[in-house]
Order: sequence, then structure tokens, then C-alpha cells
Amino acid sequence: MAEFRRSRLKKTGDDSITRKTIFLGVLTVFLFVGVAVFGLPLLVRFSVFLGNTKNKNDEETRIQVLPPMAPRLILPFEATNSARISVKGLAESGVVVELLKNDVSVEKLEVSEEGEFSFDRVDLSEGENEFSAIAVTENGGSSDLSEILIVTFDNEAPHLTMENPGEDELTVDYDDFDIVGKAEPRVSVLVNGRVAIVDDDGGFKIKMQLQAGENEFEVVVRDMAGNETRKKVKITYDV
Repeated sequence: MAEFRRSRLKKTGDDSITRKTIFLGVLTVFLFVGVAVFGLPLLVRFSVFLGNTKNKNDEETRIQVLPPMAPRLILPFEATNSARISVKGLAESGVVVELLKNDVSVEKLEVSEEGEFSFDRVDLSEGENEFSAIAVTENGGSSDLSEILIVTFDNEAPHLTMENPGEDELTVDYDDFDIVGKAEPRVSVLVNGRVAIVDDDGGFKIKMQLQAGENEFEVVVRDMAGNETRKKVKITYDV
């Protein structure tokens, strides 16, 4: 019985080898016939065509799978006193960029061949305005949300209170005079063009050298949005 099984297995293996041999023989004959009839260059071009088709399909699949890069918004300031601005940026050429303000869609436009885009005449709301953007391709792929940029719209002049002098005109009998006042945090203060140090609460102090007689000083307070408040004082040094 065992001898019969071995004989049957051997026959099955021989049949398998015979089928493989016949297949390889037929394939070899087919190749020779193809070369004889169509010529080797045609077969080479056919092989290249199949390879290019596969590479093209792979490339199209890759493009369809990969989403575009997130756009990059560019704003030159954090605050402005203008109610309307331009929002520029960079993105992949040919994609459509959608601009959002406070998570609400503002406008869509196609990116130029140079990879640039510009949303002109964008209206601002009073206070902080959060801007972000996404890129969308023709096949519906979309990018991640861009980095969020905040622009503050403020058209009110900054507060200014003079503490020394407390009045518009003052007469003193000493030549070193400290001009002291209170404004708002994150403003700049100039006194006759000289920069005064402003603390975190908006307080400032600067020492000025008086000349004999009348001395006029102009205090200029400017906030980040470009709004200004000006105050002139006259100090007379009576020698």
C-alpha cells in the first residue's frame, strides 16, 4: 500500500513538471515568433509603453493620495487702524486657497504659477480678527489648516495722562526735570523725539535737561495700530 502511494506521488510530481515544461516551451516559441513577425524594436517599445503606463498610473495614484501642503499666510503687522487690509500668502501652484476669518469663509482664489496669492480689500471687525486658510485641489483633496494669525483692528487714540507736569505750563528753579505720565501697555512714548521707557502698566518717565527760560516739550504716545495722542507742555526754568 505504501509503495502504491509513493508511486502515485511520483506520478503527480512528474505530471506537474511536464506541465511547467510545456508552458515554458510554448512561451519561448511565442517570443521567437513575436520577434520574427514584429521585430525586436517593436517588442522593446511595447515593453517601454507598459512600463511608462504603470509609472504614470503610479504617479497619478500618488498625486491623488497626497493632499496639498497647508498655505502660509503673511501679514506684516499685528494691529492696524485701517478697517480694510490685504492678506497675502504662499501655497502650491494651481491649488485653490480659501481664506477664513474667525472660522467663517471670506473668499476663494487660485494660486498663481509663482505660488503666491493675495486677498485684497478684506474687511476687519473691531477688536481681534483670526485669519487662517486651507488649500483645495481639483480632485477634492484638502490641506491642513494653516497657522492662525491674529490682527487687531483699533482706530481709537491711546490714553495719556500727564503727572509731571500736571498742567500745560510750569515754572521751576532747577534744570533737571522728570517728565512723568501714564499711557497704555504696549505703547511707545517719545518726548521731543527721545524714547521714554514704558513699564508693563503704561507708566513712563524720562529726565530732560532744561535751558534757562522757556522749554517746550511734545509728548507723543503711539499704539501698535498706529494711533497717536500728542500733548504739549511748557516748562520755564527761572534761574
